[in-house]
Amino acid sequence: MAISQYIKEIGRGKQGARSLTRAQAQDLFGQLLDGSVTDLEVGAFCLAMRIKGETPDEMAGFLDATAERLRRVPIGGGKPAVVLPSYNGARRLPVLTALLAELLARRGLAVVIHGTATESNRIFVPDVLAAMGVPPETAVRRVEPGEAVYFATELFSPGLKRLLDVRRAVGLRNSAHSLVKLMNPCEGPAVIVSSYTHPEYAVSMAAVFELTGATALLLRGTEGEVVADARRLPEMNGFRQGQRVLLQEGRKGTLTDLPDLPKEVDVHTTAAYIHDVLDGKRPVPDSMALQVEHILHLADAS
Repeated sequence: MAISQYIKEIGRGKQGARSLTRAQAQDLFGQLLDGSVTDLEVGAFCLAMRIKGETPDEMAGFLDATAERLRRVPIGGGKPAVVLPSYNGARRLPVLTALLAELLARRGLAVVIHGTATESNRIFVPDVLAAMGVPPETAVRRVEPGEAVYFATELFSPGLKRLLDVRRAVGLRNSAHSLVKLMNPCEGPAVIVSSYTHPEYAVSMAAVFELTGATALLLRGTEGEVVADARRLPEMNGFRQGQRVLLQEGRKGTLTDLPDLPKEVDVHTTAAYIHDVLDGKRPVPDSMALQVEHILHLADAS
């Protein structure tokens, strides 16, 4: 079906819009990823879905279309990889996604970080990794157990990167920003580590993981990144082939024994802090240590 027909369905406003079936959503998103539609139609889709909101079936269809077109990452070793989407970066707190990745890699897992800078005024993971001496990859390659590797989104899917970049033009997030936190870009099984910023997203993301039979860990992250907030103990929910299980009960409020986090969030201060933790000069924040163990448990059970 032509994309204009889909836009008529989803673009009737919050009260009048109609939801698409999973198959229709797959067809629609495939056209967007293939670049067979105009910039005006792309913008219309992004704004219409922003107003309407995606149903779990629609997001599952978007994921189906993406999976058909991804340039996937081969994983060595026969164990599930760990996928860390990183699209928010740091604003007030240090971005510690690279630390989480290295802690998991040291436990023998292949770790795939993927992302792109969606704003101009935040600190992003590839910059921290570069300061640590770990440059981003320039092409999709095999990732071995014990490696933590960063891939820019466009290496998997130029069409997906195009949708993410719409935010710079219109100033609003769209369905692609939710999708990248739910997708598995790897060949074979993976534990997808995903985070939300608002409680309503916890409900919708959990429904998608259940519907798609994913293995994942879902928690309230740090400024949109998938790292457990070092100042708190968030609830952590696991999914094993779509079956939900509570892995960690959350604790309300701020922890009484706070970690010694750096006061600055710049690239070099963050990289130095991560090196200190990895070298044993500073402790791993308690909430992150628990997160690592839960991810390992999900990987072992897969």
